[in-house]
Amino acid sequence: MKKVLLFLMVMFFLASCRPNQKSDSVRPMADTVGFASKAYQIDSVMQRIERLQGTLLSNAPRVSNSRLVICPHDDYTYVGWLYPATLRSITAHTVVIFGVAHKARRFGLEDKLIFDTFSKWHGPYGDIKVSELRDEIFERMPSEMAIHHDSMHMVEHSVESMLPFLQQQNRNVKIVSILVPYMDLGRMGRTAKVLAGAIATVLQEKGLEWGKDVALLVTTDAVHYGDEDWGDKNYAPFGTDSAGYSKAVQLESEILVSALTGSLTPEKVELFTHFTLDPNNYKEYKWTWCGRYSIPVGLLTALELNRIMDDEPLTGLTVGYATSIDHEPIPVEDLGMGKTAPANLHHWVGYAAVVYP
Repeated sequence: MKKVLLFLMVMFFLASCRPNQKSDSVRPMADTVGFASKAYQIDSVMQRIERLQGTLLSNAPRVSNSRLVICPHDDYTYVGWLYPATLRSITAHTVVIFGVAHKARRFGLEDKLIFDTFSKWHGPYGDIKVSELRDEIFERMPSEMAIHHDSMHMVEHSVESMLPFLQQQNRNVKIVSILVPYMDLGRMGRTAKVLAGAIATVLQEKGLEWGKDVALLVTTDAVHYGDEDWGDKNYAPFGTDSAGYSKAVQLESEILVSALTGSLTPEKVELFTHFTLDPNNYKEYKWTWCGRYSIPVGLLTALELNRIMDDEPLTGLTVGYATSIDHEPIPVEDLGMGKTAPANLHHWVGYAAVVYP
């Protein structure tokens, strides 16, 4: 009977959050295993990162007022120091987060940016307010480029992974969540141009500064590699021994250096899509970065926003690169957290972190 009642409650909640319906509700967390949902959890995770990975954290580039950031979103136990090392560069009070739409196929979503209508999101120190900028930006987007879809946001974990760290360093942070589903490069470019125009208009009308008041954050994990526990997929083109691992990491380094760091240009964004998207079908992977759409849209939006605002050129600085098997995980089981996937040569994930001050 309890299971039936729980099922009915979930279905009622999802129905109340159907597309294109304004919601005054709080968006709860989808993943309370990989990510911290309570204050003591994120406080403890930060203390353990500082104690166990403090050298890596202190040696990472330290900048402030970053206008654009790329940060991994896997389990805290695996990503560890890369979270605070990357997100500490965001000092703006409002963060526009470009998330991955992992389950877009389930909802038949493509070609449009996906906004939510929640008024708040769950945070470990209390609910996190959604910025009033969200609706003002959405209103400036044509219907063929943007939709509301709370159900998609309910099942997507990439955005919520950022929130405990952002709130830990700024209790008053506000967010705008935008999920990016399947799009080809041409549509990504057109959509990013309109989105950047909408953001620029809102910033100018309110006298806000990009970097100081509002920052852009792209969430993505790098390669998903291996031949086990990826459903029916084999993501191990180089094999699953140590030699295959080395070749995969070498390609990861090439993507990071050639497409995401240094002076940001449209050509580098296009190069990233050549690395990650199947040339014959943009909906399929060539190299398995889940952010194969969120990264190009986020970067192209930043480039266009930079042009409109006549700001300093964007230059990517590597915060770090790691994988789920190149270091000891941060212990989290005693905190009521854990791992959502295995980590071994047959199943591992890469983590690339870049900031653009």
